[in-house]
Amino acid sequence: MTYGRGAMLVVIAAILWSLMGLAIRHLAEADTWQVLFWRSLGTLPVLLGFVAARAQGSMTAAFHGVGWTGILGGVCLVAAFAGAIFAIQSTTVANAVFLFSASPFLAAILGWLILREAVRPMTWAAIALAGAGMFLMVREGLAVGAIAGNVAALLSALGFAVFTLTLRKGRSSDMIPCVVLGAVFSMVVAVAVLGLQGEPLLVPWPDIAISTGMGAASLGLGMVLYTTGSRALPAADLTLLSMVEVLLAPIWVWLILGETATQATFVGGAVVLCAVVLNALTGGKRTATA
Repeated sequence: MTYGRGAMLVVIAAILWSLMGLAIRHLAEADTWQVLFWRSLGTLPVLLGFVAARAQGSMTAAFHGVGWTGILGGVCLVAAFAGAIFAIQSTTVANAVFLFSASPFLAAILGWLILREAVRPMTWAAIALAGAGMFLMVREGLAVGAIAGNVAALLSALGFAVFTLTLRKGRSSDMIPCVVLGAVFSMVVAVAVLGLQGEPLLVPWPDIAISTGMGAASLGLGMVLYTTGSRALPAADLTLLSMVEVLLAPIWVWLILGETATQATFVGGAVVLCAVVLNALTGGKRTATA
């Protein structure tokens, strides 16, 4: 695969992911756990079809290859998925997605602490800059009562960061079987929580259609495209191109629903994005000169 084709697939994946906030805004009654169940159910056919197409042996062998680290990664995705849904339902889409972009920095810190992976000085500088930007957004959330959504967004970013760590630990380049496990675990957790709350699994059919469609077209297909395209791109380029999601998600809800965010959200988000771009560009330079 050429670099250009890989980059195109990653950008399309980011565009698909950016539509999830808009889709969640169109739900009428479904709460976090109901959306989590139906979205995960919609994701499974796409992901399983991709795994089956790529499996050189049996489907069982493909999943057996991820090992215990893959299972842990799937568990972490439950927190990432549920936290993202709750965050978007509880705060502005802009606030949520800007905080999601903290995931690479959380992964770097955890990799340094747990796996003893070296962290470049410029990455530490970018982490400090991103922390300042997140503080601006979280502080604003305290003032407007959106702290629960902010915390959920950061927990989602942490869940995806730990998921990334499990991939590094297992040295697995194929994340799709892990994502399948994450979808299955999410369905189980959602059913359990709804049962404990005495809430029904069934919601109005439009909400089911939106949630399953979001899982199949946005999350599932996006993951397939991202995984395929990532094989032709260095990590620094992946980080930059995936920022298309962060940039577009607030624009969709602003253009179609008129949803806006506070000035502090955009200022803090701009700081976080600058940190991500700085880290990616310096990482790219280092790779090019190695």
